[in-house]
Amino acid sequence: HELPQKYKGIQDVCRKFCDNELKPVAGELDKSRKFPQEQIQKLGEMGFMGLLVSKNHGGSERDMLSAAIAVEELSRGCASTGAIVSIHNILYANFLDCFGNDNQKKTFLEPYIKGVPGAFALSEAEAGSDVSNISTTATNRGNKFILNGEKTWVTSAYEAEIGIIFATIDKSMKHKGLGAFIIPLNSKGVKRGKPEKKMGIRATSTCSLYLSDVEVPAENLVGSLGDGFRMAMEQLNKARIGISSQAVGIAQACLDTALEYATNRRAFGKSLVDFQGVQLKLAEMATRIEAARMLVWKAASMCDKNENFILNSSMAKLFAGKTATYCAHECVQILGGMGYVEDMPAERYYRDARITEIYGGVSDIQKLIITDQLVRTK
Repeated sequence: HELPQKYKGIQDVCRKFCDNELKPVAGELDKSRKFPQEQIQKLGEMGFMGLLVSKNHGGSERDMLSAAIAVEELSRGCASTGAIVSIHNILYANFLDCFGNDNQKKTFLEPYIKGVPGAFALSEAEAGSDVSNISTTATNRGNKFILNGEKTWVTSAYEAEIGIIFATIDKSMKHKGLGAFIIPLNSKGVKRGKPEKKMGIRATSTCSLYLSDVEVPAENLVGSLGDGFRMAMEQLNKARIGISSQAVGIAQACLDTALEYATNRRAFGKSLVDFQGVQLKLAEMATRIEAARMLVWKAASMCDKNENFILNSSMAKLFAGKTATYCAHECVQILGGMGYVEDMPAERYYRDARITEIYGGVSDIQKLIITDQLVRTK
């Protein structure tokens, strides 16, 4: 598929950044579980932390396909960096650009697209896939709200200064009672939990947020009370494109590593790549990656055209996630013992790939969404 020139430009820039700024440090960032602050700062200065923000508010005003291409290339070098860029751009910056008012954008968006990520706090211990079961409460006190509860799995919560927190005004109202609130994370009553020790994407910080009688000015409510569920679902549909792009980037890194190793490694008097069994693996990996990439690009293009892309984003996430885990498995297998040690990046790809079938909606949830959309549009 031939990309138009405007997309080739962003692809080339991110590809060079991946090769020069991410690949050399990704392994150490993973081992140390260190947030890639220097790299995120550089990406912010280059406009990649405001990809989906209008120029009126300091953003780059690019489209979803641009973001998908950028996240894929960055994730090829460092899946953690790809995740941070994707989540910040879609679930924080674009969320406020789409739904925030001018004052909210000026205060909480414009200063935070140059290298400081924002946080998106939706999930809870008893409300992961079941968003309508959120129990964090927002009590209306006229000119302010009082929030109490616990949010889990909040990406970049340690580095973020601002978070979008979802809470309910009445749990019996289910999804109709949800609101989205902008909260400075240094507010009185906000406490960060311990960093989660994750299997993969270890250079991202993930923790819980504990809210105890947190006072939030009424003007920090995004949209209206009851809009929270709709806004969250709209952005999560977009976020699936971002996660799919991350998955494709990881899968491509697996293929690149496996192909290079198979070309250079010799056994029984010839290169590994000359063995038919290895050739079959590489061909299957390459074909699945290209198919996944096309699914992602189609979903992104439909999003940019304001078409209904729910079916396509779920298909992309389902298949791209499976492709990443498949390619990671095959990469380790081709490298053999070298795929199992930290000297090579294959074991990191194996760990990083797994999350792409979990966050943003597990694979089985994507299947349910796909079937629901098929029934609705038959």
